[in-house]
Parts: sequence; C-alpha cells; structure tokens
Amino acid sequence: MGLNFERDPDSRRRATDRKIDFGGWILFLLSAVCFVIASIGDFWPMLGSIFFLVACLVFLLPYFRK
Repeated sequence: MGLNFERDPDSRRRATDRKIDFGGWILFLLSAVCFVIASIGDFWPMLGSIFFLVACLVFLLPYFRK
C-alpha cells in the first residue's frame, strides 16, 4: 500500500488527509515497537509499552476495514 496522491487543479500532487493520518499511525506503531525493545527486562515499562503498541494497532483497524 503506497501513498497515492491526488492532483490539485494546478497539476501538483498532494496526499489526502487519510493517507497522512495513516502514515502518522505507522510512525506511532514503529515507536511503540522501539519502546517494547528498549524496555526488555523491566516489567512495568514493558507492560506500558505493550499497551501502547496494542492501542496503536486498535487505532489502525479502521484503515483495514471497508
């Protein structure tokens, strides 16, 4: 799934708001994975990181439903 751009009336390409939001959530997801990796060995930080990762996945669900 790549970022598809729409054309403005003056022929410039621009990303839709939905695609920009999706890209932001992917960055949040990557940061959650990094937090999980960084907290290996510490229970409470690991638990918080896992909750953050799950929350990011839940927010991404609407992008994969039709």
